[in-house]
Amino acid sequence: MPLLFEPLDIGPLHLDNRIVIAPMCEYSAEDGSAQDWHMIHLGSLALSGAGLMILEATAVSPEGRISPGDLGLYNAQNETALARVLGALRKHSAMPVAIQLSHAGRKGSSKAPWEGGAQILPDEPDGWKTEGPSDIPHAEGEDAPLMLDAEGLARVREDFVAAARRAEALGLQGIELHMAHGYLLHQFLSPLSNRREDDYGGSLENRIRFPVEVFEAVRAAVSPQIPVWVRVSATDWVPGGWDVEGTVTLCKALGAAGCAAVHVSSGGLSPRQKIALSPGYQVDFARRIKQETGLPTIAVGLITEAGQAEEILRSEGADAIALARAILYDPRWPWHAAAELGAQVSAPPQYWRSQPREQKDLFAGASVGQR
Repeated sequence: MPLLFEPLDIGPLHLDNRIVIAPMCEYSAEDGSAQDWHMIHLGSLALSGAGLMILEATAVSPEGRISPGDLGLYNAQNETALARVLGALRKHSAMPVAIQLSHAGRKGSSKAPWEGGAQILPDEPDGWKTEGPSDIPHAEGEDAPLMLDAEGLARVREDFVAAARRAEALGLQGIELHMAHGYLLHQFLSPLSNRREDDYGGSLENRIRFPVEVFEAVRAAVSPQIPVWVRVSATDWVPGGWDVEGTVTLCKALGAAGCAAVHVSSGGLSPRQKIALSPGYQVDFARRIKQETGLPTIAVGLITEAGQAEEILRSEGADAIALARAILYDPRWPWHAAAELGAQVSAPPQYWRSQPREQKDLFAGASVGQR
């Protein structure tokens, strides 16, 4: 059996295989509420045969959105809209669904990527004043965020808790906290964005304090059967910024607090980043975190081929493989990977007739010799 198609447990959450659909922002919500697009998009991915799907970065407050079109889970309307989508997914797919909870911090109030992604100023339509660990803008010429004071930190922490409770009420089966890609919790970690002089800035111990507090608060707020894990940027790819050594320290602290896994990405904090892209360019970060912390890791980033994914697992570079752009391009990637590696994958019975004749055992449960 290929490792890619062996089961994996993330805490109490059982996955039938080790293919994870990474969270991917769609910038298509209205006032934080999921729309028909989410039904179509997530419905397609829910039929892919992957072991787990993580919903896109979901804002814990209106000011925590990246763009005006971001998905949110901060009011009853958001919860009702997402319940409609999840109800359809569950009716036709047994794939576990988790959610990524996020606060954009200083990278909020931005246009969608296909609109250029530029910051929307607070006095412009659809814009708002952002907030962060320090009053340092993301890029030169942008509006600086408000520095969060003690009251603001408590508010943000409670926003994460409230969103996590809504997620559990919706029946979501796991929670990933977004500590990557230059968003608020990553901003606290990096010395490039955190210039505070209180207990939440300066030393590494201080810079990891607020992200760990948020994790602990969420972990305490939901039931033990809901695993909570994190997505991290292992490095800023900028000299003097957040690095893999700090990431290992953070992950050890999170592990002690009950973190179920680490989803390892990189970058996103600074326009000055210089990333040397190559296939699987982030895998060595996942490997190191796995080796030094003992936590299950999810590798992501330019992993596009089934054989490549299998080799990462066999070489103990990670415990699971996350796909983003690759599964948008090929929503049946798990089917094709199973066919290539000689494994079985789940598919809805309505699609069983598409099973290639030379691979009669590709779809689990499919009847041989259907007319």
